[in-house]
Amino acid sequence: MTFQNRVDPWGKLNAVSARGAWLGNRGIIHNENKEIVAQWRHKSWVTCKLEFKGTKRTLFGQGSYTELFFLDEATALSAGHRPCAECRRDRYNEFKSLWCLANLDDASTSVPIANIDKQLHSERALRGGEKVTFQTEFGTLPDGVFVDIKGISFLVWQGILLEWSPHGYSKSDLAINSTDVVTVLTPASIVKLFSKGFKPQVHETAVSC
Repeated sequence: MTFQNRVDPWGKLNAVSARGAWLGNRGIIHNENKEIVAQWRHKSWVTCKLEFKGTKRTLFGQGSYTELFFLDEATALSAGHRPCAECRRDRYNEFKSLWCLANLDDASTSVPIANIDKQLHSERALRGGEKVTFQTEFGTLPDGVFVDIKGISFLVWQGILLEWSPHGYSKSDLAINSTDVVTVLTPASIVKLFSKGFKPQVHETAVSC
């Protein structure tokens, strides 16, 4: 059975067989028939390691959160998921510190993570599950950001556009100028985070393009 649990850069859930690099959590969003019945149950959307302390999980099990998967960390961040504080503690600390520096002008980690989750939620999802986007000039975007061009998602990487798919990236021949206005999928506060030096992990196909 192919579960509807592969997350794309818009944050939508798709039924594809490709395995992801990270595990995600938005709460219990499936029913007893293993069908997706909601887009989220809480605002703490996290990205976890695929394996942690030998825990074995049954996908879409009863009474347990719905397992989601991502091609890479850049995709997870575009969807609005942050690093988990338990299984990815070092990455979580880096994320929180740089997020605060980028968005609050303060690298203090005393800000409650619930406050960050609340802001992220306002930047990623509208009532009904639609994606929040914004527009800006292409030349202002750092590496790791996703943009939507005519319904196709592209990763901005080393100054070029790479077309996303559940299996990896491919180089695009789409011509774009630094002053062209594009629709950005990655939440605004995470775009600022990238500008402060936070480098998302990307699928190996992005490096080989």
